[in-house]
Amino acid sequence: MSQRFAGTRTLLYKEVLRFWKVAVQTVAAPVLTAALYLLIFGHVLEGRVKVYGELGYTSFLIPGLVMMSVLQNAFANSSSSLVQSKITGNLVLLLVTPLSHWAWFAAYVGASVVRGLAVGAGVLAVTLWFAPLSVAEPAWIVVFAVAGAGIMGALGMVAGLWAEKFDQIAAFQNFIVMPMTFLSGVFYSIASLPPFWQGLSHLNPFFYVIDGFRRGFFGISDVSPWLSLAVVSATLLAVCALNVQLLRSGYKIRG
Repeated sequence: MSQRFAGTRTLLYKEVLRFWKVAVQTVAAPVLTAALYLLIFGHVLEGRVKVYGELGYTSFLIPGLVMMSVLQNAFANSSSSLVQSKITGNLVLLLVTPLSHWAWFAAYVGASVVRGLAVGAGVLAVTLWFAPLSVAEPAWIVVFAVAGAGIMGALGMVAGLWAEKFDQIAAFQNFIVMPMTFLSGVFYSIASLPPFWQGLSHLNPFFYVIDGFRRGFFGISDVSPWLSLAVVSATLLAVCALNVQLLRSGYKIRG
């Protein structure tokens, strides 16, 4: 059994080391970006906007920024790694190994979860200086952080398998990932939106990730955390199933 997973562990270690060796770019830079968002939006709206009753806007904003950072960086890790391997030609080194498609999946998605959570922890550590933040239901924090990173790590693999150059990954991120994360309730509660936009927000699976994650801090959310868990779990299973099927078929990685 240990020999069976030796290849998976090695590939996972290689993928974690790949982003950690340039941690200033892959971890510190996203933390700085999130801190700048907090400085700007918190300075402008603190004292003018109250959420969930009397909750200060800066406190409300912190979990959203943490989860947005987790999602975006988990996606970036797996997608950029696959495309970089295609462009440099070293993907063939993995193809000649006896690694199964499950090993690829576990290593790439696992490394993406590690990077997403590392960035999220960094954002949380830095932003806690700006506003008090309680932890009401910590289990929800862990569940939605890991599930959200898993969704985006798997989605990043799908994008990386499909793309043949960095321009295509950038388009995927700019036109799909970024709008869905920004319009998922990071900067606002959907209860403040008109009915049409509230309904539209409920079609966005990222909303449930962020709303459930925020529930862990405040014990309050726009929808039931169990509903969020159901939607997030279904999304995770669907994206992972698609990912595994593409890997099994050798989509765009085998001639």
